[in-house]
Amino acid sequence: MTSKTHSKQISIAIIGAGISGLSCATRLQKLGFEVEVYEKSRGVSGRMSTRNGDGWNADHGAQYFTARDPLFIEELNHWIQSEAASIWNPRLKVFKQGQWHNSINSENRYVGIPNMTAPGKFLARNLSIQLNQTIDHIAIKKGKWSLHSIEAGEIQKHFDWLVLALPAPQVLALTTQIDKAIESLVSDANMQGCWTAIVIPDKNLNIDFDAAFVNNEIISWVSRNNSKPNRIGREVWTIHANPQWSQESIELDKDAAAELILDCAKKLGLDFGSSKYSIHRWRYASGHVNPASGPIINSDLKLGFCGDWLHGGRVEGAWLSGYELASQIEVIQK
Repeated sequence: MTSKTHSKQISIAIIGAGISGLSCATRLQKLGFEVEVYEKSRGVSGRMSTRNGDGWNADHGAQYFTARDPLFIEELNHWIQSEAASIWNPRLKVFKQGQWHNSINSENRYVGIPNMTAPGKFLARNLSIQLNQTIDHIAIKKGKWSLHSIEAGEIQKHFDWLVLALPAPQVLALTTQIDKAIESLVSDANMQGCWTAIVIPDKNLNIDFDAAFVNNEIISWVSRNNSKPNRIGREVWTIHANPQWSQESIELDKDAAAELILDCAKKLGLDFGSSKYSIHRWRYASGHVNPASGPIINSDLKLGFCGDWLHGGRVEGAWLSGYELASQIEVIQK
């Protein structure tokens, strides 16, 4: 008996439509499970996100991704063939010990096209996804999972399995009354925030690099968004503050955070003057440097967890975490 025939009546709810949730959902659906995805935002892709403005757009979450695992490389090739992703070859520099240096890192970097949301939209194309649904309570009733959302109240459909594809702190908030064992794992994730500034210069900057890593400053990354393939519109720069400073300053007023970030940029030679800017606070952006080695599953409760915080904190890790969790569920259901 094939897994597809065996699992046809098994229903699975997935909370979170970032890359890990979408990866898990697409894999489960291919295996024959009935899958429903719930996402609090108005679109998919999570932190692979893009901000749009008047005549400009900028990737303000994940800036690029790499591919090392054979499974993910195979998936990436599908994205590239479907024109949802492409290689990005920026002129790359590094700022360290008070000086600029050319980067010697030659690893291939990839981006979504025409923006970073494209791979997520590609994964979501055949899925049933309920957007603008903030799940604030979960419970087991007669062996089935029930969900409650802020917007719609009690979800009428109940599910055989539940997958949480969320940042660690959001997992903890939902599971405190469900699975005590997850508490220590989640607290170890130690997810930190990230302040991000998007700057639209009055005129194009005459800078001899497209992107740069910055060490020992408030800023950790700067990027000329228009240097990525298939970008259109005005020149836009994305600036990420470093995780430690961001977490320590997470409750700052947005304009105060922007002023400190832009002052740091000016000190590094990126003088944006009185340019327009947009500021975004990612409360959960980066996880522990030594995460768990894969997704977590509670077969008794039929409850699974996946996300980049469980698999290295990168886009590749997020995708692998969801894929591997789906495979584990299939094995249990056989």
